[in-house]
Amino acid sequence: MATAYHNLSDYDFNSVPNAEGMKFGIVVSEWNSNITGPLLDGAVNTLKKHGAKLENILVKTVPGSFELTFGANQMIENCDVDAVLIIGCVVKGDTPHFDYVCMGVTQGIAHLNAIGDVPVIYGLITTNTMEQAEDRCGGKHGNKGDECAITAIKMIDFIWSLNK
Repeated sequence: MATAYHNLSDYDFNSVPNAEGMKFGIVVSEWNSNITGPLLDGAVNTLKKHGAKLENILVKTVPGSFELTFGANQMIENCDVDAVLIIGCVVKGDTPHFDYVCMGVTQGIAHLNAIGDVPVIYGLITTNTMEQAEDRCGGKHGNKGDECAITAIKMIDFIWSLNK
């Protein structure tokens, strides 16, 4: 559903499992840090609100959004995490660079999800303008970081429910 019809921060609190004992990795892009910073804050605060301990939230940065897939893969291979959230922001410009970066990250994250046992949560904001990105990192459309955190908790719970 388009963000224009759904606030990214609206959800049923009671529908979210307790995140105590869950371990999260977050890979965040340094590029467009004015957007990725608030997205990261939203994700971390939402994880904590649902019981995640700060010591169970590992945050690492990468230079840009294209590097998010590599960062997520390395975190899965080298860290003890139950899910990885990727956080980035790509704003359309005058060249096809936007298309290549967005397509590469999307395909890379889909590939990691298809072949792996650790869910990778897609938190890449792809917008036409900086204003649209601002609207999605705590502005009028809520915070995509909140949505990613809820998705990560629910996906870990999904996996744990299969292993009971």
